[in-house]
Amino acid sequence: MTQTSAGWRAPVESGFAEIGKVYALMIDVARKTFRRPFQWREFIEQSWFIASVSILPAALVAIPFGAVVALQTGSLIKQLGAEGFTGATSVLATVQQAAPVVTALIISGAAGAAVAADLGSRTIREEIDAMEVLGIDPIQRLVVPRVLGMMLVALLLNGLVAVVGIGGGYFFNVALQGGTPGAYLASFSALAQLPDLWIGEIKALVFGLLAGVIAAYKGLHPKGGPKGVGEAVNQSVVISFLVLFFVNLLLTLVYLQVVPAKGQ
Repeated sequence: MTQTSAGWRAPVESGFAEIGKVYALMIDVARKTFRRPFQWREFIEQSWFIASVSILPAALVAIPFGAVVALQTGSLIKQLGAEGFTGATSVLATVQQAAPVVTALIISGAAGAAVAADLGSRTIREEIDAMEVLGIDPIQRLVVPRVLGMMLVALLLNGLVAVVGIGGGYFFNVALQGGTPGAYLASFSALAQLPDLWIGEIKALVFGLLAGVIAAYKGLHPKGGPKGVGEAVNQSVVISFLVLFFVNLLLTLVYLQVVPAKGQ
């Protein structure tokens, strides 16, 4: 009985320890963001790199997402006899859920993997140790610009995905389901409201922060040389997916409780 208890207790304790270390890194990043000098050049370079690897995949993924949302909601609403609200429901689903989720997937899978691989390769080459010996804080010099860059790109990427997704939903609804363009556009204001846009942007900002911190943590702590860097990249992507979907659920629940639906 004791051996069984010890067998499952060790992984649980290790998991909570990892969560604590990631949280400590997040606090460290938040504290050192305001420490001078801020690495503007690194921030701009990393933001540009993250945007370059994220924009095209996000736009390509947003089109089928918008199409699926429009087709599913259009078919369901048609059965209920409320075709006039197709545009509103498609926009709500895209802005509140689809756009932040696509942003989370792209930021974690593309940008997060690149950040984890970059920091992991620096760690195994002992560049991080050399920086610490020289009195340079690697968190302030390397991690903070990358995390802030991922937050900025996630914020902007969410708007791009929302626009592309709504455009794709409009096209597929009008072209394939015989929807009326005027009714689709006019129904935007029936159910949608400004806080729906804000919650999407807030989700994207939080997703960028979490994905950046998780990727940075895994990149700074690889195990086993070059093979460990590859494992750290895979772990950062998987963990980011799990955390972001869970946080998306929590933020959605809080939003639905705090902000009443339009007309209530």
